[in-house]
Amino acid sequence: MTDVVMPQMGESIVEGTLTRWLKKPGDHVERDEPLFEISTDKVDTEIPSPASGTLSEVVVEEGKTVGISTVVARIADDGEAPAAQPAAPAPAAAAAAAPPAEPQAPPAPAAAPPPPPPPVEEPVEATGPLSPLVRRMARENSIDLTKVKGTGAGGRITKQDLEAYMAREKQAPAPSAPPTAPPVEVAAAPPPPPPAMPVEAPAAPAMPPLAAAQAKARVEPMSTMRIRIAEHMVASRRTSAHVTTIHKVDMTKVARMRDRHKADFQSRYGMSLTYLPFVVRATVVALRTYPLLNASIEGNNIIHHNEINIGIAVALENGLIVPVVRQADEKNVLGLQRSIVDLATRARSRQLKPDEVQGGTFSITNFGSFGSVIATPIINQPQVAILGVGAVEKSPVVVDDAIAIRSVMYLSLSFDHRLIDGALGDQFTAKVKQVLEHWSEEVL
Repeated sequence: MTDVVMPQMGESIVEGTLTRWLKKPGDHVERDEPLFEISTDKVDTEIPSPASGTLSEVVVEEGKTVGISTVVARIADDGEAPAAQPAAPAPAAAAAAAPPAEPQAPPAPAAAPPPPPPPVEEPVEATGPLSPLVRRMARENSIDLTKVKGTGAGGRITKQDLEAYMAREKQAPAPSAPPTAPPVEVAAAPPPPPPAMPVEAPAAPAMPPLAAAQAKARVEPMSTMRIRIAEHMVASRRTSAHVTTIHKVDMTKVARMRDRHKADFQSRYGMSLTYLPFVVRATVVALRTYPLLNASIEGNNIIHHNEINIGIAVALENGLIVPVVRQADEKNVLGLQRSIVDLATRARSRQLKPDEVQGGTFSITNFGSFGSVIATPIINQPQVAILGVGAVEKSPVVVDDAIAIRSVMYLSLSFDHRLIDGALGDQFTAKVKQVLEHWSEEVL
């Protein structure tokens, strides 16, 4: 019999949500065959079976969040009979198995102990490792973790503990105001006004009947990934002072070079040559020139990163993920295109590792691949800027006092005004524009 456990998907990951079973009890599974899907703070992925055999027992149901190393299922080896589900012991049997207890004297009716005081939530020490999600929830909701009792392994505080704590705080009665004198009817009041007509309470706005509303709508719970995206987006808007600057770029030189090498690139390397690696390469040059945009903020400290790790936003069927091209400054256009294609392909097939979506120092989102020309992207925390890339379109442009057809693209830089001033944001974007408009690096 082989135990299947919740894996640790990265150094900072201490729990995962089992989102879907790909097999059901009684199914035969092969070693390394996808068995179930999990969702963590960082990534959704499929978990392969650790052994061949028959899935004999599912311990953790879909939608449950459990700590790492928790047994989620058991696999019976080939030729081994599946383990039967143990029946719950009867209360009498449990009582018989317990060690004999000393006989207790009947309670004295008159000498009943005074009723215990109402339970007081004692501050407890936050024990066990804290997941990034727990730390973020505590920070965003100003929760003192020493007042939260952890129910996870080893006293670890889980997301459910924080939600329960916040629910208790909301339900707690507000402190009563000091007693005030009740309104007193003054006998020597001015003459009363003429009798008024009885006033009815204002009617509540008419709400559609529940049955009718349900008949016209479909309620669907958010996926774990959608919930995480929502949390990250709201937190980013609440954290950073977003400002967006937009620059128009003449991509004609890059477009001509791309057209010249596109067919050869496809035949040599089996992939298309897109505009995105050119933009990433130009961004790397600009980050070297203006390294403050490669920094991040932690409290009142500025964290200056020595590596340039570019996050590339990838649209999935049910959400968005930002895998990271590490050491992007050490790669040429070919190396960047390879990395982008590899990460995007594995992101869509749920094969990314959590480490591959962590450690980004700057992000790029290519909304132009869907035809969008201009957008205002949201910063990927804790970074301080994100570059949006619009579609490359041919457009009439004035060149040397003459109208010419040029390949034009818009770059949208959203930056955190807490650290990046407008002048620096424009200087950075202008540098990216300059590199692209005067492209000189060979592709092949």
